[in-house]
Amino acid sequence: MSEYRIAKDTLGEVKVPANAYYGAQTQRAVENFQISSLHLPGSFIRAQAIIKASAAVANRDCGVLDKQKADAIIQAAEEIIDGKLHDQFVVDAYQAGAGTSQNMNANEVIASRAVELLGGEKGDWSIIHPNDHVNMAQSTNDTIHVAMNIAIAEELHRTLYPSIEKTIDALKEKEKQFHRIVKSGRTHLQDAVPMRLGSMFGGYAGTLSQVLTSLKQAESFVYEIGLGGNAVGTGINAHPDYARRAINEIARRTGLPFTPPSNRFTFMQNTGAAIQISSHLKELAIHLIKISSDLRLLSSGPRTGIAELTLPAVQPGSSIMPGKVNPVILENVYMISAQVIGNDACVATAGIGSQLEINVMMPVIAFNVLSSITILSNGMNGFTERCLKGLKANEERIKELLEQNSAIATALNPYIGYEKAAEVAKESFREGKTVKEVAIEKGYVTKEEAEKALKPENLV
Repeated sequence: MSEYRIAKDTLGEVKVPANAYYGAQTQRAVENFQISSLHLPGSFIRAQAIIKASAAVANRDCGVLDKQKADAIIQAAEEIIDGKLHDQFVVDAYQAGAGTSQNMNANEVIASRAVELLGGEKGDWSIIHPNDHVNMAQSTNDTIHVAMNIAIAEELHRTLYPSIEKTIDALKEKEKQFHRIVKSGRTHLQDAVPMRLGSMFGGYAGTLSQVLTSLKQAESFVYEIGLGGNAVGTGINAHPDYARRAINEIARRTGLPFTPPSNRFTFMQNTGAAIQISSHLKELAIHLIKISSDLRLLSSGPRTGIAELTLPAVQPGSSIMPGKVNPVILENVYMISAQVIGNDACVATAGIGSQLEINVMMPVIAFNVLSSITILSNGMNGFTERCLKGLKANEERIKELLEQNSAIATALNPYIGYEKAAEVAKESFREGKTVKEVAIEKGYVTKEEAEKALKPENLV
């Protein structure tokens, strides 16, 4: 059996691997874009197949696509939706503008599989043609954009939202668990007035809840999809009922409220929804860096740092220092978040690539937004399960540092005023004594007043 078969497109003949479901246009892209060995993810491929199946349903029901051909296309697309043939999507993530190669990769694979289902040989476009039948009433310009929105919406619900919610729940549990513990607050990395340890974790939970709300608000724009806009938004070559039927079918297949856009030309010109989502993913990353950095700092030591928190030990931390355990999960969260911030910079830069009727940078936008969703979801799952749930408070150390904190002199302001309280704080630090000891020694307050004012529970 030959290692290759000859495939043809409008530029001529191309050698294609004999067992490949794709054809000439995909092969040309493989040869032209040997860039990264990275591909658009399975979520995007699934979204492409949902579009092709929905388009075939719409064209069949509009009476412009033969039922036998349509049903074969639908069945082939549904196999891809179910995860089959994803290895046949071989175009590099960094590819031709707008994603023409990616669209043709889908068209050719689905056409070949549909031909097989009708008893023919893969690549026999006389039975089902990638452009004329699979791509009927479509263009790269609307389908790649729509696939991006579908994949983003599905992945938000499938992976990211559950991950954020689990992390929020775990933070709220720590808020309850640590509520009774009073610790030194810190501002500017310097000692500040006391606070409850639980309040810190409640603050983290509130921050992530705000980001989740923002993401869900931005999500509404993802549901506006301009399928049927075709090349520039006019819907050339499409049946008048095609767009409505196809979008309704996408909504049915995904269970998500996809709808035609309020202005199809706006949709065609810009990738605004993806840019908004990416911006909120960056915001999430920024907050995760803050949280993970706080926990690394508060768990530093264990003997020569702050050491108020104890992290679960998940792996040895050094190849040279025996017994060393590092905050590897928190470091991992920081690295993931740094990448997401970089991804957003790429998305923003690519968003500038919207010129005239379309944005030709859609593949790299889709790749980076979906990558951010994936690594954030996985990273937060690891953070929650392997770090946060097993996090413990070192109460003895917390008490020790609280007693040494001269900032608690603030609680004496109502008794002796700011100036004298500042004098007590300075002397406490200078002499290595507690604030309570200095205030009583100076006669500024009685022992009873000092104990009442400086009792940890009263400081918060």
